[in-house]
Amino acid sequence: MYVPYQTLAVMLLVGLVAGWIAAKIVTKHGMGLAGVVVVGVIGVFIGDWLLPRLGIPLGTGLALAIFNATVGAIVSLVLVRVIRAV
Repeated sequence: MYVPYQTLAVMLLVGLVAGWIAAKIVTKHGMGLAGVVVVGVIGVFIGDWLLPRLGIPLGTGLALAIFNATVGAIVSLVLVRVIRAV
C-alpha cells in the first residue's frame, strides 16, 4: 500500500493533536509523545470507521479531521481502560 509523504505527515500531525486532546480528557495527564501519536493515529482509523456508522456526517478540513480523530482516540482510551479493569 502506497501512502504519499504529505498524507503521512498530515495523519501524524492530526494524530498528535487528537491524541493529546484525548489524553487530557480521559487520563487528565499526558502520555508522552510516542503514546500520544499512537493513540491519535489509532483514533484516526476508529473515528473514520465509527462516526459514519453513527450517522454523523463527516466533512473535509483539518479541524474536522482532528475532531474525528479525537473522538476515535477517546473511544480507544476508554476501551483500554475497560479492558484493563477486567
